Amino acid sequence: MNAQSAQSAEDARAVLTKYYEYANAGDWDRWCDLFAEDQVMDEQLAGHIEGLETLRSMMKGMGTMYRVFRNEPVHFLVDGEKAAAVSHLTAVSASGEAIEAEVMNFFRIVDGRIAYMANYHDTVPFQVLSQG
Repeated sequence: MNAQSAQSAEDARAVLTKYYEYANAGDWDRWCDLFAEDQVMDEQLAGHIEGLETLRSMMKGMGTMYRVFRNEPVHFLVDGEKAAAVSHLTAVSASGEAIEAEVMNFFRIVDGRIAYMANYHDTVPFQVLSQG
């Protein structure tokens, strides 16, 4: 690994660390700041999301969707601008229903910003969000 690749991997790890830190703090504004203006996200529950302003608008509702939201990273894999994170999500819906899920996120991080992200997890635990 050359010095530039090592620095890129270090930067990607820093972005991933902040991604989970801000999400677990409920700091969705700073979380959104990690994404590029032209970001693309394939979110398993919300669908295909393009553009930072669209993402910011969507994330304004996160505080009311969950009483508790914790997405704890278990392992990061970084290869240049591509990265993956394995995590465990523990949440409580606004109505008090427990949610537990194993999650895998794929990232493409360019110039210190998340340009692309996709997540993969069992959707069944999240069905409580649409009940009510």
